[in-house]
Formats: sequence, structure tokens, C-alpha cells
Amino acid sequence: MFYWFVKTFVLGPVLRLLFRPWVKGLDNVPAEGAAILASNHLSFSDSIFMPVMVPRPVVFLAKAEYFTGTGIKGKLTAAFFRLTNQLPMDRSGGAASALSLNAGMDVLRNGSLLGIYPEGTRSPDGHLYRGKVGVARLALQARVPVIPVAMIGTDKVQPIGKRVPNIRRIGMIFGEPLDFSRYYGMEDDRLIQRSVTDEIMYELMRLSGQEYVDEYAAVVKLRLARKTQDATADLAREAAAATASETAEEPSPDRGATAAGEDEPEAPGSA
Repeated sequence: MFYWFVKTFVLGPVLRLLFRPWVKGLDNVPAEGAAILASNHLSFSDSIFMPVMVPRPVVFLAKAEYFTGTGIKGKLTAAFFRLTNQLPMDRSGGAASALSLNAGMDVLRNGSLLGIYPEGTRSPDGHLYRGKVGVARLALQARVPVIPVAMIGTDKVQPIGKRVPNIRRIGMIFGEPLDFSRYYGMEDDRLIQRSVTDEIMYELMRLSGQEYVDEYAAVVKLRLARKTQDATADLAREAAAATASETAEEPSPDRGATAAGEDEPEAPGSA
């Protein structure tokens, strides 16, 4: 009820008025039955813009950190995500990630639409990165079609780290449903999972026009963070070295007099 109310009377009208989203291929989203909406991920606001434009409710797998915040802001954020049909996704891998995917399976078994970002995290630089195979496992186990969704321009509206969005037009393209029935029964085969995931990522690349990078976005983010830390450490070392050098070169009053050619004062008792 809250989801429908917010979408119809709050977020929907405001977002349409301010950002004037354009949409192509919305008729590719089935009117009923389960399906996966697999989207590129450019901005935090992707999970807000896309469900507003889809007539049916969309349940998203969102990163678990959104549900575990502390303080007033953290609790309000967690409440908003839960009330807008979003489920926590543990991205640490192993058993924790498997449990998160099971929650997605429940959504699909109930005949609903599941939204997922195959890249696993937002793109750090606007490129499209390698997809994780969770989307393939879900599609093959639930035996549902995958609709590729390209978000356009949302990274300009709300870049990483920016809280207040820029007011500008955004768009989204819903591609034709991808049918993977030829692989049903082979959902545990890692090569099949990778093949299905790569096909989904190819469609996202084609629809979005993004440059594809065959590397996980999370790895790139970690590398960029380390570079930033190293650069900060280098600057700190340079500043410390410069300060130490200036201190060492600063003449004392006595040494300054000698350097100017004046006689050093005699010590008391000297001849």
C-alpha cells in the first residue's frame, strides 16, 4: 500500500515534473508473470527512477548496507528501502550472497518483477563492467525471461558522493526479453552461468552505448580507493619532508651573525 501510494502520488509526479524521463520499450515488460529486470547501474537514483516508470511493482535487490544504518538518517533510509519493496543483498559472496539470491527467488516464484544490477555495484566512471553470475542463476532456476534495462544519464543527475541531485532529463530503454530456456536444467554449470551473464551484459552495452570493461566494478573501485590513499599518503610525506627541511635550514640568531661576516661573540673569560 505504501509503495503504491508513494509511487502514484509522491515520487511519480515529482520525478516526472522535474526530470522529464523519456522511456523506450516499456511494452517489453510483461503485464503479468515473473521476470527479471537486469539494469546497468550508474547512480543511487536508478532504483527510484526505474520503478516509477514501470506500471507493475518492482522488487529490487539493494546492497545490505542501506538496511543497517545507525542514527536517525540510517533508520529512515532503511525504512524507506523496506517500504519501497527493496530487499537487502549481501555482496560479500559465499553463503551470505546465496541467501540473498534465495530472497530474489521467492519474489520470482510469487510471479513478481525482480530488479537486479548484474554489475553488483555502481559504475565508478560511467563504463559498463563485468556482470556477476547471480542474475544467470536466478533466471535459470526460476525459468523466467530477463529484460535488459539501460539507464541513461542518471550518473549526471546524481554522481557518486552527491546527495542533492542535479535537475536534468534522464532516460531508460527496456530491451526485448531474453529467453534462456535452452539452458534450463544447467543452472549449476559455471560456464553456462557465465555465458548467460555475458549475453545480458552485451545487451546492456548495446542499449546503453557504454564502453564495456571486462573487469568487476568492485575491483576497480578498490584499486581507485587505494590510489587515492597512496596519493594522500604521498602528499602527507612530501608536506612533512618540506616542513622538516625548512626547519633544518632556518638559521639561529648566532649562526646568522656569523654568516653575515660578523665576529662571533667571545665566551666569558676568553683572552
